[in-house]
Amino acid sequence: MDLKNVRNIGIIAHIDAGKTTTSERILFYTGKNYKIGEVHEGEATMDWMEQERERGITITSAATQCMWKSKFKGVDTTTVINLIDTPGHVDFTAEVERSLRVLDGGVAVFDGSQGVEPQSETVWRQADKYAVPRLAFVNKMDKIGGDFYMSLQSIHERLSKNAVAIQLPVGAESDFKAIIDLINEEMVTFEGEHGEKHVHHPVPDDMKEEVKKYRAIMMEKAAEGAGEELMDKFLTNGTLTKEELLDALRQGTVAGKTFPVLCGSSLKNMGVQLVLDAVVNFLPNPFDAPPVKGVNPDTDKEEERKPDNNEPLAALAFKIATDPFVGRLIFVRVYSGVLKSGSYVVNTRTGNKERIGRLVRLHANNRTEIDQIEAGDIGAVIGLKDTRTGDSLSAEDHPIRLESITFAEPVISLAIEPKTKADQEKMGMALQKLVEEDPTLRVRSDEETGQTILAGMGELHLDIIMDRMRREFKVESNSGKPQVAYRETIQKSVDHEEKYIKQTGGRGQYGHVLFTVYPQEPGKGYEFENSVVGGRIPREFISPCDKGFQEGLSRGVVAGFPMVDIKVELTDGSSHDVDSSEMAYKICSSIGIQAACRKAEPVLLEPIMKVEIVCPEDYFGDVMGDISARRGLIKDTGSRGMAKTVLADVPLAAMFGYATELRSMSQGRASYSMEPSHYAKVSKNVADEVIAARQGGK
Repeated sequence: MDLKNVRNIGIIAHIDAGKTTTSERILFYTGKNYKIGEVHEGEATMDWMEQERERGITITSAATQCMWKSKFKGVDTTTVINLIDTPGHVDFTAEVERSLRVLDGGVAVFDGSQGVEPQSETVWRQADKYAVPRLAFVNKMDKIGGDFYMSLQSIHERLSKNAVAIQLPVGAESDFKAIIDLINEEMVTFEGEHGEKHVHHPVPDDMKEEVKKYRAIMMEKAAEGAGEELMDKFLTNGTLTKEELLDALRQGTVAGKTFPVLCGSSLKNMGVQLVLDAVVNFLPNPFDAPPVKGVNPDTDKEEERKPDNNEPLAALAFKIATDPFVGRLIFVRVYSGVLKSGSYVVNTRTGNKERIGRLVRLHANNRTEIDQIEAGDIGAVIGLKDTRTGDSLSAEDHPIRLESITFAEPVISLAIEPKTKADQEKMGMALQKLVEEDPTLRVRSDEETGQTILAGMGELHLDIIMDRMRREFKVESNSGKPQVAYRETIQKSVDHEEKYIKQTGGRGQYGHVLFTVYPQEPGKGYEFENSVVGGRIPREFISPCDKGFQEGLSRGVVAGFPMVDIKVELTDGSSHDVDSSEMAYKICSSIGIQAACRKAEPVLLEPIMKVEIVCPEDYFGDVMGDISARRGLIKDTGSRGMAKTVLADVPLAAMFGYATELRSMSQGRASYSMEPSHYAKVSKNVADEVIAARQGGK
């Protein structure tokens, strides 16, 4: 397989922009499917989980491989496309995050009647974080309110000034009938039962002026994003040839300086083949991406690996799925070398050797066995025991630890218990598998109540986890009401001295510390500084002090929630030749920090969500009033097409059940999306309620 003809791409977008519909069309046109699966009929191939089909949303990223025949630089080429369809719902951002980490390019899909929606911004920023080159596809041009120019404007305003239209629509809404290709200056129509034939026509007379105007903008933007050579040609000649223009667009897109914008309607089978052509022409192959960097765990020095089969193996496990027939499936992206079945690899997180069992290529949830996965390719491994999301797999004699993937902290939790004794064991197994699959899901036992606490990214996230336990693992369970993940912090600096002395006949316990606690800015977390001089506390007891402080901060002094954003400076102390021990200093520090925090004006913090609501003007007043009643702070209001938008910061505690209330308030015509924003101080009356509820629950 020639790596030049491989594209690893993902489809990213806001919920309901039409990602899965677009993916289904791609699979149909590339000959992978013989029938188009429709999301609204619950038939989509890529949405293979039952919950996905019922709800019409994507929950897990599905990975598949297909082939597309097209021209690349004027030559007929067959390109291998590894396609990952990612979820759009904010509760599943981990799925998007880990998919972007291993992709070389992305197609961002937008709803042509809405333009840039809040989740589109989130996924766009995630793609920026991993420097993923992307195309924009303005979908749903046939929908009421479908407006390409408004969508393009909103991409310029909210995402990037470097987005450039390489197509224009002919007609809008129900009159949308063709696409103008600005590069080739022609009109393309889609004929046949599924729009499989695309027919080329000259540009209609009434659009010639517009085509001229947008083609000039495209030429200039393409030259700006390209290398010096093409920029000089453009400045000298005032124009570029078609080949130079394609080259300039490719250079700019691969470098992340240009984002080509296309248009169409996936549902009406218009424009998807042109998106595939653009993927081949403008998005990078594994050679175009910079060599992957990592750290050699033996020397701690940075090394890099080029996408080449002859280099030592470096691969990243980016997703784990539980398959009812074969057990654990581990999705891997091979960056260099060749991963062969039957070979041994080293997991650089654990340092352990693992044997690669079987290798498979996936199409949603169907599998084909293969012998090897080459550099630059994506596949799945069956038979790895101790591999988690974000682990690096490398050759035994050339270990490398690639940058792992970071995930957001959960903001919501609920207590669950098995219905019967038989369910108890099954529940433990089911939760273990689900936590392996989903890094944003946390499970812990509450020591005081003995309950199992499940924490996740939102109500929908936890709802689906409960549903999966019932269907996939046949575990019946009851759940409590969702609980908010509160935190605590302090508001002023305090000096404190703590002595821990115990005499119990024979050897005693002696620990003595002096320290200062400081409040830190939000999001800074815990910090420890050792300023002890002259060996007043022996060196081997400094680390136990640090551990003791952290242990003390895990139980807050206001209502028992973890304490965050606190710096501890250990300044002095003393020791006893016989009685001092690691345990004594750990206990001393733990007791001391709790006492210090009580004096440092402790407060309760709650998670605040960034909420965006889109509603018809008739219900605008009701929606605003309701947000204020939920202790929300309205940040901004605006219009999008015919609808009004409200951007607000609202405490998560006030958002439970909001979806149902918003629907009934607006006769089902308003929609909203929310994502975690920050933690903020809780007002006294709310704090009193939370504290009373905590004490009542014990």
